[in-house]
Amino acid sequence: MAIECLVLGAGQEVGKSCVIVSIHGKMIMFDCGMHMGYSDHRRYPDFSHISKFGDFNAALSCIIITHFHLDHIGALPYFTEVCGHTGPIYMTYPTKALAPLMLEDYRKVMVGRGEEQQFTHENILDCMKKVTAVDLKQNVQVDKELQIRAYYAGHVLGAAMFYACVEDSGIVYTGDYNMTPDRHLGAAQIDRLQLDLLITESTYATTIRDSKYAREREFLKAVHKCVANGGKVLIPTFALGRA
Repeated sequence: MAIECLVLGAGQEVGKSCVIVSIHGKMIMFDCGMHMGYSDHRRYPDFSHISKFGDFNAALSCIIITHFHLDHIGALPYFTEVCGHTGPIYMTYPTKALAPLMLEDYRKVMVGRGEEQQFTHENILDCMKKVTAVDLKQNVQVDKELQIRAYYAGHVLGAAMFYACVEDSGIVYTGDYNMTPDRHLGAAQIDRLQLDLLITESTYATTIRDSKYAREREFLKAVHKCVANGGKVLIPTFALGRA
């Protein structure tokens, strides 16, 4: 058995999630995100590294997107429409519905800032035509050897963890997930699986966070104090799916 990983983004940083896994010769790109902190070449994963496997159209079996946040999908139209990838792309139905809204908003922000436009509105539409939407726990046969399956990840609407297997080897890639249910999403759920590799996000792995009750209490105290003093409260919520 041979499994190789090529980390193009989100290794020791938050953002630009993009990991390529080769399993028994089948190459899968998990996420294709952008880094929100950069406006130069560091914004997107360095796709030139894929060339060590040959032509990426021939090398990549598929792309899997875990959810619609830009740090997981922001580079996808660039990779497909500018770099020229033509292979299959998989994501859940809610992700496919919301991704174009996020990508178009990002494109408009780039234009508004006077930055070089990385992709056009038409590029986004053409990119999404390549997407196959999947249900949770649906077994999807990508080709004769490669099978994938999505599991509920919480985090935001449509977010998924993905299981992929080739022959007798299995891996799971999580993207962002949440084990604490909130007012509109449940905790992540996945079957008991025999795995050869687990790739998991770890953004808050070393952080001890206050309970949801404590955070809500502090937030409400700040709102009440402002209103009681005659002020007005403005709550900007850019994060689609969490507001």
